[in-house]
Amino acid sequence: MRDILIGIDAGTSVIKSVAFDLGGRQLAMAAVPNNYEAVGRAGAVQDLRRTWTDTVKTLVELSARIENLPGRVAAIAVTGQGDGTWMIDRDGEPVGKGWLWLDARASAIVERLRADSGDVERFSHTGSGLAACQQGPQLRWMQEHAPEMLEGASTAFHCKDWLYFNLTDKRATDPSEANFTFGDFRTRQYCDDVIAFLGLKKLKHLLPEIVDGATAHHDLSPTAAAATGLLAGTPVVLGYVDVVCTALGAGLYDPGTDTGCSIIGSTGMHMRLATSADDVRLNRDLTGYTMCMPIPGTYTQMQSNMAATLNIDWILALAAGVLKGMGVEKSKSDLLAHADHWLSEAKDAPLLFQPYISEAGERGPFVDASARASFVGLSMVHGFGDMLRAVFDGLALAARDCYAEMGPLPKCIRLTGGAARSASLRRILGAALGASIQTSEREEAGAAGAAMIAAVSLGIYPSMADCVGDWVRPHHRPAEPADEDLVRRYDALFPAYQQSRLALRPVWHALSHAAGAGTPQERPQ
Repeated sequence: MRDILIGIDAGTSVIKSVAFDLGGRQLAMAAVPNNYEAVGRAGAVQDLRRTWTDTVKTLVELSARIENLPGRVAAIAVTGQGDGTWMIDRDGEPVGKGWLWLDARASAIVERLRADSGDVERFSHTGSGLAACQQGPQLRWMQEHAPEMLEGASTAFHCKDWLYFNLTDKRATDPSEANFTFGDFRTRQYCDDVIAFLGLKKLKHLLPEIVDGATAHHDLSPTAAAATGLLAGTPVVLGYVDVVCTALGAGLYDPGTDTGCSIIGSTGMHMRLATSADDVRLNRDLTGYTMCMPIPGTYTQMQSNMAATLNIDWILALAAGVLKGMGVEKSKSDLLAHADHWLSEAKDAPLLFQPYISEAGERGPFVDASARASFVGLSMVHGFGDMLRAVFDGLALAARDCYAEMGPLPKCIRLTGGAARSASLRRILGAALGASIQTSEREEAGAAGAAMIAAVSLGIYPSMADCVGDWVRPHHRPAEPADEDLVRRYDALFPAYQQSRLALRPVWHALSHAAGAGTPQERPQ
């Protein structure tokens, strides 16, 4: 009996395969850590072959955990980390390593393109702001600075597209990635004007066919079947990009409700639902993303701050380093367990933190690769607890900054990602947004969203709304209302947060130029 759907989610930190029954109940999961490497100060790359090998490992381990899994799989759906550039040649072999969304080498190109008046028309098509993490600027960088990197390339993928190719031998990408990078969200097709503005007409042949997994699928190839132990011919569905799948699994699409969705993980994604192309709200600063949903005429608008829990990792690593210097070894989990105590010690003396800790800068609600983190308002009265509280506050105020760029704040935020487990962060985020916070018992929302697309594609459910009724709503925990006293605190802090980031931009640029002076040019990889 074909009674299992597998969702593959190849994220930045972890690659996982998750088995669900046809009604959305999670049965088992297998995961391995993901591996990527830094290239100089701004680059981040990943080995394509290892990514496929690690994915195969999760599928093999999943089979060991479920009796007769190969004979029970109705479909496999795949999603993964967004943006980036993963190229193959005519024989399907990797061309170099895959550039990740963390790669900031194209930041100067983005600054140049954003300063061009033609970016307004490009934005009107894609509904998405330019950022160095995207495939368009990355290909432009290669074309200008390292054309040898393009030699032999015949197709440019994203992470999930590479895995789909290995599963099916089909060169394809999905409507969400294709359109926010190179297309028009209204038509869900590539747009020649966008490609021309990016200066990539000579590389258009690298762009694969757009395949909508909500309505089409391909068979698991004999080669992939031999590697994974699954049955050749099993339907394989190309999911949308991971943030869309996660939003779907977390409950952003829930007709009749005023909800937003935030993913607080390594990065932060903040989303509102647009129920038609006319409902898409394009901002004057030309930032954010508009991504097609696997539902006709439906979109998610996103603003994404580049670093979310990376900021918490940073300050806890500082604490760990100080303790280690004194001969005390503490793990990250040890320090996280103590975080509530530190937060309870925080004083009422105002302290702001700009959470731009990533070397790639910031992309939402503004784009600036030189953006850097900073504390504003430090004094002798502040201790470590105050600094940790300011970091948590900074993540919440960054989320509000993103939502404010997309219109009125939603009444309820569906929260997912690793940080959703933190009661302190949920309380702070709800107050900063003036919204109730609702989490889900389902932790693997991205894999679930991919599997939901497969469930509709195969006709297991007649519509995504029907699928949501079984796969999403039953797993929601009760909403946690906002603390009104804290709401007033963040209402007072938010204007200063916005003013400080605007005031600091010239400083970031000056520091960036100072860092660049005397730095040897990085060799392409």
